[in-house]
Amino acid sequence: MKYNYQARTKTGESQSGVVEASSKEAAISLLRKYGLYVTVLEEVTVPPLYAKRVKLFERISRKDIVLFSRQLAIMFKSKIPLVEALITLAAQTKNLDLKERILDLSEEVEGGTAFSAALSKHPEIFSAFYIAMVKAGEVSGTLSQALEYLADHLEREYHLAAKARGAMLYPALVLFVVFLVLALMIFFVIPHLGEVLAGTGQELPAITQLVINSATFLRKWGWAFILGIILLILAGFRYHRTKKGKEFFDRTSLALPILGPFFKMTNLSRFAENLSTLIAGGLPIAEALQTVGEIVGNRCYQEVIFEARDRVRKGEPISQVLSEAPEVFPPVFVQMVLVGERTGTLDTTLMNIVNFYKGEIDRTIDNLLSILEPVLIIILGVIVAGLMLAILVPLYRMMAF
Repeated sequence: MKYNYQARTKTGESQSGVVEASSKEAAISLLRKYGLYVTVLEEVTVPPLYAKRVKLFERISRKDIVLFSRQLAIMFKSKIPLVEALITLAAQTKNLDLKERILDLSEEVEGGTAFSAALSKHPEIFSAFYIAMVKAGEVSGTLSQALEYLADHLEREYHLAAKARGAMLYPALVLFVVFLVLALMIFFVIPHLGEVLAGTGQELPAITQLVINSATFLRKWGWAFILGIILLILAGFRYHRTKKGKEFFDRTSLALPILGPFFKMTNLSRFAENLSTLIAGGLPIAEALQTVGEIVGNRCYQEVIFEARDRVRKGEPISQVLSEAPEVFPPVFVQMVLVGERTGTLDTTLMNIVNFYKGEIDRTIDNLLSILEPVLIIILGVIVAGLMLAILVPLYRMMAF
């Protein structure tokens, strides 16, 4: 249950807010732990349906988690107690859903629960990697450093995802224009053109007849065509959720002519960065491989990582296992891992690999965009030119006669 409260601090300042507890006595006890003396406590009544808060647009985004992690790392590094840091972050968080989660974390930690255990109760927000990183910091007594590593890692992943989304903005806009032009021509221009040309009684050019027939078909059966595409996409998603489907799509994505190398670099960068961050945070290598294997997106890489985990526990080096899968781990990558193992600087070496692949990914995105933009413009131009040709040729014949 939730209660509205008014209270005073030890210095006499007034404070009000909402607290969630099982009873009034529990609410008063909880507020006293925060040094508040309750003057008014009322149970929050259930609002009508129209007054309820809509959570559709309050989704906790990746950016929210990045900001939370960075601010928590800074405050913890400044020797602010964890519970106090969480309460402060909750007070300044605008996302109400995230605010509730942070307050839950502060209550759990104040009640004696380990921070990593409290985070594990919110798996939809905090990943296995996040929880493992915090747990490693707690065990090794370097939680401040672990939080800082974690914040750096999340920021790098966020900026990479933001760059990829930004790169797709222009192609998406061009495709939208293509479909908009086609829709306008099919539903408004071509029907009237067909009526005018049919009234002349002349034989239509092949391209004009093709355009008119195609437009007629799409106006009549377009809904079935769109429905078929939607059903095909849904079937693809459903198949992707199966073990065989996931493996098929993952292997196919790596074998694509142009995008395959890009997906390989992305997976290698993600593997190296996650493993480096976990090792630097104090996690044993086998346990770090277990966590990375759980969060890596591609099943082809996951199989090799889990095999490496099992063989590392038997005393084999990681580089030996990776060298047996050259189709996903190239020789250069394996060689740098080998050097890191021999010199005892595997976390630093992996981060050097990450920096290399990040540069390659940026260059690949720029190159793909430099190719994709003119190709899309050419496609749009060909479509518009073809439609205009189909319209102008019969009109030109009419004027000639």
